[in-house]
Amino acid sequence: MPTETILITGALGQIGTELSTHLADVYGKQNIILTDLRQPENFETDLTFESLNVMDAKKLGILVDKYKVTQIYHLAAVLSASGEQDPLFAWQINMEGVLNVLGVGKEKNLNKIYYPSTIAVFGLDTPKTNTPQNTIMNPNTVYGISKLAGERWAEYYFKKYNLDVRSLRYPGIISYKTPPGGGTTDYAIDIFYHAAEEKKYECFLTENTQLPMMYMPDAIRATLELMESPAENIKVRSAYNLSAISFSPKEVTKAIQTHIPNFKVSYKPDFRQAIADSWPMSIDSSVATRDWGWNFEYTLEKMTEDMLVNLKNKVDFDNI
Repeated sequence: MPTETILITGALGQIGTELSTHLADVYGKQNIILTDLRQPENFETDLTFESLNVMDAKKLGILVDKYKVTQIYHLAAVLSASGEQDPLFAWQINMEGVLNVLGVGKEKNLNKIYYPSTIAVFGLDTPKTNTPQNTIMNPNTVYGISKLAGERWAEYYFKKYNLDVRSLRYPGIISYKTPPGGGTTDYAIDIFYHAAEEKKYECFLTENTQLPMMYMPDAIRATLELMESPAENIKVRSAYNLSAISFSPKEVTKAIQTHIPNFKVSYKPDFRQAIADSWPMSIDSSVATRDWGWNFEYTLEKMTEDMLVNLKNKVDFDNI
């Protein structure tokens, strides 16, 4: 495998903290550069870290030159629920960030750019079940609007400048390693932590709100498989639909209760319910399967067992 040096923006976020470890295993620790706006706290890694605001295109370019970067994984973004609290700030971060990364990629002639998208790019008029790769997209959150715009810019830079940009539309991502980060689907992380610590949880979505989800190991594997596929196999240059499992709060509660029978959930929907109602219930990722062989591994039951076993090492609880 040719030597690559990879810079990750937003590296201290949910995906970045785990993806960086896997990239280090593949490309070597010396070839992974972590960047984030905040300084790392209790983040155990011997990877190189640099402070970076993704709106600072000049410093981004300096870091690319300093470390002879060949790929950028652009993970920095303001998520759905957080973005609705300050829409203009979220737009500024999300749009200036991706344009700066694409601009540096073009200027420095980088080998590849990874730009994560999201199911938030869909909307109320999108088919709710088995949402196809190409369909109506009318997002109603600043997160979804900015990510959809980013998809269009990614395809534009590929077609106009031959910049190898690749992207996935992630569903909700669930992990035991990092706490919830401000997304609407993050209840599906929070519920496990509450099950472990308090045996009760108040959910901000209704019990039958079904959303597409994915366990972090599948998300990491999908990202690496996409980025390592030959360029000629990548037929979609906006973003690929990506799917694994879909479930509701009621269904994940039942799965948890098979391990923690006395776990109780109540429901108090808030503004995030409207966001969830605008998103698909399930995703068709057959195009990703066709182009580069995507298939998920973790079912709801398998994920639940793995989450609770690993959370046992973080908090003290019984019945696992």
